[in-house]
Amino acid sequence: MSDNNKTVLISGGASGIGRAIAEKFLASGAAVHVCDVDEETLEEFSSANPGATTTMADIGSRENVDRIFTDLRQHHDHLDVLVNNAGIAGPTAPVEEHDEDAWEQCIRVNLSGTFYMTKRAVPLLRKAANGAIINISSTAALHGYPRRSAYAASKWAMIGLMKTWAMELGPEGIRVNAVCPTSVSGARIDAVMERDAKQRGVPVEQIRDVYLRQTSMRTFISPEEVADTVLFLASDSAKRISGQAISVDGHTEGLSNWLD
Repeated sequence: MSDNNKTVLISGGASGIGRAIAEKFLASGAAVHVCDVDEETLEEFSSANPGATTTMADIGSRENVDRIFTDLRQHHDHLDVLVNNAGIAGPTAPVEEHDEDAWEQCIRVNLSGTFYMTKRAVPLLRKAANGAIINISSTAALHGYPRRSAYAASKWAMIGLMKTWAMELGPEGIRVNAVCPTSVSGARIDAVMERDAKQRGVPVEQIRDVYLRQTSMRTFISPEEVADTVLFLASDSAKRISGQAISVDGHTEGLSNWLD
């Protein structure tokens, strides 16, 4: 599908799922602006994708988000799609051991950052003929998730925001949806599993097996599989799809995350 006339803003777009989304949109002909908090990663992304424009920013900071939109307006004259992808894993621990500073950081980035980005994007999206907002949530937003209180809370909240914004913005032709991936292959899920294995005192392969058994298809998914769904939701083929949380997960049966 062609997105030759679309301008897309992607948070956390220099690596992982965000990068896969950015590169899929670039390949389709869209103009893409990416923000990311990691300078080295952003520089590498820019070198590999010179057609994209970028801003180094922490979306959990309102001042940084203001800078993202200042840069966006300097490079692009309109906005059609916002992808709220940036997020962090948060702590892995039982609730009574959950680090409170890590809790606040996870909520600040995953939830407040999504709110800050969307608040500033909506006036621009109103001018688009068929604007779209896509929140990258998680299957953790559809199940309980032991030892991941901060992450689960932030991802459940992103579904609530999506439903609310779909109702608010639908009359103006702006569609709002969420994509809920299961564990995505890459450095972040590897780090989560390694941390979990260390805390439990078991081999990381044992933790990996638990994660794989959470889905009917016994598999992790790739960033590109998430990106394909995002491109569909942003396209005219999905012009009547709004208010939906769409899983890309091989059918998650549950997130018990226990070894028994």
